[in-house]
Amino acid sequence: MCLVPPRVKGLQDISICIFVCSFVPSFGRETLLTTPVIPQSDQSIASEDFIHLNILEKRVLNDSEVSVQYLCSKPCTVTLEAVASSEFRTGVLVYKKRWKNEKHLHISRTQTVHLKFPNIMVYRDDYFIRRSIIVPTVILYAWINHKPVGSYDAKRDESYLQAVAKNYTLLETVPPCERPYKDHKVCFKWSSEHMWRLQANRIPQCPHETDAVEILSFPYASSGEKTGIVKKFKRFHNRELETIRQHQIDYPKFTISVWLYLLHHCEKNLCGIFYFIDPGEMYSTPAVFLNEEGYVHIQMRLVKGEDLAVKTSFSLPLKQWFRLDLSFNGGQVCVTQGSCLLHDTSKYSEHLCVLFSSFREDFYYDDMAGYFILGGSGYAPGIEGFFGPVKYHRLNILESKQISNRLYDKEIMKQIELYYERCADIQEIVSGYGHLVKQGQAVQKDLSEDQNNTVLEVGRRIFEKVAKNLSRADGLHYMSSSIPFLMDSSCCGYHKASFFLAVIFETGLAVPVDPLQGLLYSLVGAQRSERLAVMNLGYKHYQGINNYPLDLELSYAYYNDIALKTSLDQHSTKGDQAFVETIRLRDDELLKAQTKENGDVFMWLKYEATRGNAAAQQRLAQMLFWGQQGVAKNPEAAIEWYSKGALETEDPILIYDYAIVLFKGHGVKKNTRLALELMKKAASKGLHQAMNGLGWYYHNFKRDYKKAAKYWLKAEEMGNPDASYNLGALHLDGIYPGVPGRNRTLAAEYFYKAAQGGHIEGTIRCSLYYITGNMENFARDPEKAVIWAKHIAEKNGYLGRVIRKALDAYLELHEALLYYVLAAEAGVEVSQTNLAHICEERPELARRYLATNCVWRYYNFSISQINAPSFAYLKMGDFYYYGYQNHSKDFEQSVQMYAQAAFEGDSQGLFNLALLVEEGNSIPPYILDHLEINRTLQSSNISILQELYQRCWSHSNQELINPCSLALLYFYLRVFWNNILHSTLIYFMGTFLVSILVAFAVQYFQSLSGFTCSKGFVFYHFPWESTPQYTSLLNCFP
Repeated sequence: MCLVPPRVKGLQDISICIFVCSFVPSFGRETLLTTPVIPQSDQSIASEDFIHLNILEKRVLNDSEVSVQYLCSKPCTVTLEAVASSEFRTGVLVYKKRWKNEKHLHISRTQTVHLKFPNIMVYRDDYFIRRSIIVPTVILYAWINHKPVGSYDAKRDESYLQAVAKNYTLLETVPPCERPYKDHKVCFKWSSEHMWRLQANRIPQCPHETDAVEILSFPYASSGEKTGIVKKFKRFHNRELETIRQHQIDYPKFTISVWLYLLHHCEKNLCGIFYFIDPGEMYSTPAVFLNEEGYVHIQMRLVKGEDLAVKTSFSLPLKQWFRLDLSFNGGQVCVTQGSCLLHDTSKYSEHLCVLFSSFREDFYYDDMAGYFILGGSGYAPGIEGFFGPVKYHRLNILESKQISNRLYDKEIMKQIELYYERCADIQEIVSGYGHLVKQGQAVQKDLSEDQNNTVLEVGRRIFEKVAKNLSRADGLHYMSSSIPFLMDSSCCGYHKASFFLAVIFETGLAVPVDPLQGLLYSLVGAQRSERLAVMNLGYKHYQGINNYPLDLELSYAYYNDIALKTSLDQHSTKGDQAFVETIRLRDDELLKAQTKENGDVFMWLKYEATRGNAAAQQRLAQMLFWGQQGVAKNPEAAIEWYSKGALETEDPILIYDYAIVLFKGHGVKKNTRLALELMKKAASKGLHQAMNGLGWYYHNFKRDYKKAAKYWLKAEEMGNPDASYNLGALHLDGIYPGVPGRNRTLAAEYFYKAAQGGHIEGTIRCSLYYITGNMENFARDPEKAVIWAKHIAEKNGYLGRVIRKALDAYLELHEALLYYVLAAEAGVEVSQTNLAHICEERPELARRYLATNCVWRYYNFSISQINAPSFAYLKMGDFYYYGYQNHSKDFEQSVQMYAQAAFEGDSQGLFNLALLVEEGNSIPPYILDHLEINRTLQSSNISILQELYQRCWSHSNQELINPCSLALLYFYLRVFWNNILHSTLIYFMGTFLVSILVAFAVQYFQSLSGFTCSKGFVFYHFPWESTPQYTSLLNCFP
C-alpha cells in the first residue's frame, strides 16, 4: 500500500534554441503598448492619430516628468490618467489631467506633464503621514478622443475604450522604506516635536527582507534512494514582497541555482534533482529530473491545470562539480550549465544554455501551496552523487553571472573529486588483478562473475582483517598503520571502512584530528547508504556540532533514509545485525543477564524450554531470532523453538509467532493452511496480534477487504498498533469497505495512533507529515520530524551489531573504546554515556587514544538528547559547579543541570539543589518555576529547603534510611531548635549534641545496610564546620 505517485507528463514537441551564453534574454509581456483603434466611419483619417509616452524615470515619484507626444486629425481631447491597485483595492484613480487641441491638427505636438501622487504613495511615514501604503501596480494611461460633431456623437463618452488612439505604461513602485521624507515646510511646536521624537521609533518599519532563499549551504550526500531534503516556504514579512509573490502566481518569475556532483546518470526512468509537490500530492511547477541519458527533464504546471514537460539538448557531466541554473519567466524556461575551477572558484564559466519558449500558456506556481524537495522522495529516487549550495530567488529572473551562488568550501569539494579519482585507479588495479585474491572454488566462481563484486569482495576482506586487528586488546596501538588499508577498503566500495575513517579522523582516535577527512569519509559513506555514516551526519546536523551547521531538514533527510531501511532490515534474516538493546554499563543487573550460547542464563533457559516451559521457549526463540541478550542471531534455531512451543503448548504468543513464520516462509516451507489454523487458534485465546494477523491474511491472500477491516477493527479496539496502521492504509488507498475514495486525513489519524503505539511504519509516515506540513492536523514541525525519524533509525540492526560488539568487548575486559566511539558518534545516547563511563573508569586509556576530552564531550552530547538519563545531568552539574579540566566554573549552568535531573524525578538532583541553598546560594526564580515550586514558598529559603527535602524523600521511594530522609530529619530538628530555644548557649549545646547523635546514627545505619557512596560530589555542611564536607553525589542511594 503506497501513495499514488504524481503525474509525469511526456515530452512535448517544443522548439529549442541554443544561444550564446552572453545573450541577455528579454522575456515576458511588453510593458509599453500602442493600440490604434479604427472606427468604421473614419478609416481614412484615424490612421494619422497617435499618442506616445516618454518618461525619463518610470518610478512612482512626485514631479515625475512625462512627455506626451501626440497628433490629432480632428479637434480632440487628450487625457492622462494614473490608476493604482493595492492589496485590497484595484483601479483607484490617483492622478488625472485633460486638455484640448482644436487648432493644431495633423501636426505632432508634445506636452510636458509633472505627475502628482497622494503623499501616502510617495513618502515615508512621519508625524503627518502616519500610514503610507504599499502599491504594487501603477498604470499610466494616455488616450485621444475626437470632439463630437453631431447629436449622435455628442452622446459618446470620452473614455479609454472609445479612444481613437491610446497608450499605457507601467510605473515602478517604490517600497515605503525606500521613499524620501516629505518636507512639509512647517515648524513644530516644542511639545509636538517632543511627542514626535518619542513616537518616531514606534512607527512600523519595513523588515529587511530579500527574495533570495538559501535552500542548502552544506554538502548533501544523495544515495539515489527515495529520500531527500524537504523545504517549506513561508509568506514574506514584507507586505510588498508578499503582494508581488501573490501577483506572480499565474505569471511566475523565479530562479533556482544548484551545484551538483554526479556519480551516475539515473538508472531507472527519472531521478529527482528538485521538484515541487502541491497540496494534492501531485507534481507542480517546477519538477526537474535527471533521466537515463543524463538529460535534464523539466515539467511545469500550466495556468489551466495541464502539465507539460521538456528536456535539454545537452547531458550533464559525471564526476565533476558543475552548477545548474534555471530561470522561469511566465511561460519560458532558461537552463544554463556551467562550472568553475576548484583552485579558483571566482572563475565561473558557462558552457551550455537552452531556452524553452514555445509553451501555449504561462506556468502556474505558488511556492507556499505545497513543499519543495531536493533529491528523492516517496515518488521518485534522488540522484546518485552530491548536492552543493542551492540558492532560490523567489521573485526575480537572473542570468548566471548575476547569481551569487559560489562554492562555500572548495576544500571539501576538491577532496571529493580527488577521492573518486584515486579510487578509480585502485578499482581498476583490483579488478585487473582480481585472480590474486581468489581463494576456493565458491569464491572464485563468485568473483569471476562480476568485476564489481570482485572489487567489493577485496574491500570486505581488507576491512575484516583490519577490524579484527583493531578489536584486539592492544589493537588501537596499530591504528596509524591500519588507516591506509581502511582507505583502500573504502575505495573498493566497502563503506563500513568509510565510517571507521570518518570517526577516527573526527575524534582523533589514536591519530591527529582531521575534520576535513572526517567530513569527506562521512559523506562518501553516506552516499553509499552505510547506515552509521548516514546517522552520523544526521546527528551532527541535528545538534549543530563539530562545525556542522544546524539544519533540521538536512538531518531529517539522513535519518529518514535509515528509518526506511530499518523497516526492511528487520524483516531480513541476512546481514550482520543484532537487536538494539539499551544496556548501561552502570546497571549491574542487566550486565549480569548478558549471556552467550554456552552461558549459564542461556543454558538454564534451554533446559527449561526442553522441559516444556512455554515462557522459556518464547524467550529462547526471541533471543535467537533477534539476536538479543548477547546471543548470536540464529533464525533457524529460533524457528525450531517456535515450532516446538506452538505445537506442544497452548501459549498463544508462540502459536502466533510460528503462524507468522509459516505465512512468510522464514526458514521453513510456506504452509498457509496450517498458518491460518494456528492464527485462528491464537485469536480465539484473545491475542490481539493474532486478530490483526487474521486481517492481514484476508487482505493479502483473499483480497477480502471487508473481512480484513472487521478483524483490524477488533484488534484496534484491543490496542494493537499494527491494526491501526492497516486501517489507515485502507483509507489511504481508497479501498476501505463502504467508504468511497481516498481519505488522507482519516488515514493520517490512524497512522498517528499506530505511531503512538511504537509502530515503525506509522512513525515514519507521521514524521513525513511533520516535515512537509501538507496534512491537516499536522502543523509543520521539522524538529519533531527529526526526533521521530531518529527514534526509528536507532532501532536499526546494523547499529545494534556495533553496540553488541562494544558490550561484548567490555564484558571480556577488552578495549571497548573503538566500538563505543563508533556508536556514540552515530548519535546513540546509551553509547555516549557508556563511553563517558569507560573514560571515567580508565582515564589513561582516554588520554592515550582520544584527542578529545572524552568524559566532557560524551556526557555533554548525552544531555542534549531528549531521552538523556538523569545521572548525566548530575555529572554535568558537578563539572559546571567545580570546573572540569580546562572548563571554567559556571554556577547557573550547574543549577540548571541539577534542576533538570530533579525535573526527571531524580531525588539526587533535589538533594543537590537543597545543599546549594544550605550553602547560602540562591536558586534563580525561573528554575524554581520550572520545578513547579509554588511562588509563595520562593520568598523564604526555609520554605524552599523544606519543599526540596520533602520531594527528595518522596522520590527516593520513601525508604526509611537514605540521605534525603536524614537531611529532612536534620532540617526539622534545626527548625525545632530555632522555634523553641532562644538562649544562644542552649541552642549551641543542643545543636552540638543532636549533631553528634545524627552522626552516630548515620554511622550505625551504614554499618547495618552496607551503605556506600562512590564517585560524585555530595557535600554536607554542618553548622559547626567552617567548610563543607564532600562525599558522593551520584551513587549515594543503595
